Amino acid sequence: MNDLNLATLSTESRNPRTTHIDQLSTLEMVQVINQEDRTVPEAVATELPQIARAIDEVAARFAKGGRLLYIGAGTSGRLGVLDASECPPTFSVPPTLVQGLIAGGDLALRKSSEKSEDSREQGAADLLAAGFGQNGAPDTLVGIAASGRTPYVIGAMEQSKKMGLLTVSLTCVTGSQMAAIADIAIAPVTGPEIVTGSTRLKAGTATKLVLNMLSTGVMIRTGAVYGNLMVNVQPTNEKLVDRAQRIIADAAGVDRPTAARLLDEAGSVKVAIAMQKLGLDRKAAEEKLTAAGGSLARALA
Repeated sequence: MNDLNLATLSTESRNPRTTHIDQLSTLEMVQVINQEDRTVPEAVATELPQIARAIDEVAARFAKGGRLLYIGAGTSGRLGVLDASECPPTFSVPPTLVQGLIAGGDLALRKSSEKSEDSREQGAADLLAAGFGQNGAPDTLVGIAASGRTPYVIGAMEQSKKMGLLTVSLTCVTGSQMAAIADIAIAPVTGPEIVTGSTRLKAGTATKLVLNMLSTGVMIRTGAVYGNLMVNVQPTNEKLVDRAQRIIADAAGVDRPTAARLLDEAGSVKVAIAMQKLGLDRKAAEEKLTAAGGSLARALA
């Protein structure tokens, strides 16, 4: 077991602003919760330079065939899995590119598995089992834990460092063990929780905000976004077909019927826009995009 005294962590301290929250009216209660939640974006704002650095480093590794893996336990693990699972439908990337690992495996997504977070060895083993750094791939690991001291996550981070691969920590406390291991330490300090020690609250919200920035920023840097349009969207249901057609209409300056025809001909949003704006057929547009590394902006330039 780790010998760190958890009582010293700010995330485990009692919040003086919520000590009588159980005696408030329901409206007063949610007002207090809302006031506490408002402090979270400010905490995240202090970490923007580190987040930006992580985005640039991960994007550079993606260009060389690297992947991004998140690892965590409990709420932190679930948030990592959530962010990873949303990348394929949003940005049309393979599910292997961004992966989320959680202590206790997929069962822990629905059923708590607290004991599984205590093993450093299991964290390292799960990371290797996911093929991390296999065949010399320049992968990146982001270890996630509000406390900054979860053994399962630390074990994985130590394994990543031993392999010489980029290792990032995402915690909600300062001076953590995880930060000491990491190449890049991201630590929005969210302070005492509304309910003491319940880090699914402010710490969980801060973690979600950072992961949103990290994955979205990397995808923007690697050409999955044109302007602010989701040009890598997969039109796999009615809603997404509608969205794809609207994106084509906006980016290519055409009406909806033309956008629908272009999407049918092109098979993807990016190719449809390139066909229209460059006056190319599908094959030539695909070749242009390939030569531009998948970046629509570069292809059009």
